[in-house]
Amino acid sequence: MNKKMQWLRNKMLSLDLQGMIVSNPVNIRYLTNIQAEGILLATRKENIFLTDGRYIEDVHNTLTLFDEIVVYDVRGLTLEDYENFFMFCENVGFEENYVTYAKYKEYMHKYKINNLVETENMIEKQRQIKDEEELENIKKACKITDDCYEYILNYIRPGMTEKMIAREIDDYYYKHAEGVAFDTIVASGENSSKPHAIPTDREIQKEDIITIDMGCKVNGYCSDMTRTFFVGKVLEEVKPIYELVLKNQEQVLKDMRENANTKQIAKMVDNDFRLNNYDLIHALGHGVGLEVHEAPALGINSENILKENMVITNEPGIYIAGKYGVRIEDTVQITKGGAEILTMSPKRYTIIK
Repeated sequence: MNKKMQWLRNKMLSLDLQGMIVSNPVNIRYLTNIQAEGILLATRKENIFLTDGRYIEDVHNTLTLFDEIVVYDVRGLTLEDYENFFMFCENVGFEENYVTYAKYKEYMHKYKINNLVETENMIEKQRQIKDEEELENIKKACKITDDCYEYILNYIRPGMTEKMIAREIDDYYYKHAEGVAFDTIVASGENSSKPHAIPTDREIQKEDIITIDMGCKVNGYCSDMTRTFFVGKVLEEVKPIYELVLKNQEQVLKDMRENANTKQIAKMVDNDFRLNNYDLIHALGHGVGLEVHEAPALGINSENILKENMVITNEPGIYIAGKYGVRIEDTVQITKGGAEILTMSPKRYTIIK
């Protein structure tokens, strides 16, 4: 049995669960590498993946004998088959933060379960700590992101639109990786004051400020990086803001290490911003893995303890409505003694002509 499915079974045993229904496709991929539509059942006797004829071949090509997962085509199942899956199972776990109430009732009825038990994001919590293979995929994605950034700096010219630049970034990722990790953000001039700006037809102008937030996927694992740079020259009024953001981004990196408290780190940034009459209006960071935004959250309203081999972002930002914004973001791996930056693109003033 693969080690992640073995972990699941050990966790079930510790929680007095005789069965488990995994319906979140991201968690299914994490446990089995299956990307096809379907549902994963851990029963008393075996691990089962339920899907239909459209995906049977793909699933069989993904799994090995080592995985010890039996695949069923739902078109051949009877009501009795569903009722037998969890026979003699007193407690069956389910993903309460993913399953709707309607789906909950369907599970109770279809599988004749005595007691469906909330599992409190236990798989998502396990996903926070990356193994060597996961780290390798993330590092590859970060390297491609650095390469893309260098490429796009040489590509951008005044007169191009934000949409054109975003499209070029996306094309680069589809050529060199699995594709984008999220919708690419290209925000220029006054649009850079919007943390989650959507690329527009606005043309790049001389003496513009540009923020690009981008990432790709390698074998399902994401990268995430933001850089703010300038066209022609750096406006004097932006320099103090840029320096403040960069100072805090670098300090956060020094503070990130195993057993560090994320709330305390975020509060220090928020306090420094407030002393300078600015606000930290979004989270300081988030976990990165099979999803670009996953646990743990780093912010003043969420308290988490960093652990070795978590992969998170470090992304302070300041935004002046209607004028400009500055955000600098890296993907970072937590180590026992500190943190390793995985996105290595320069963060000092970058000026394009």
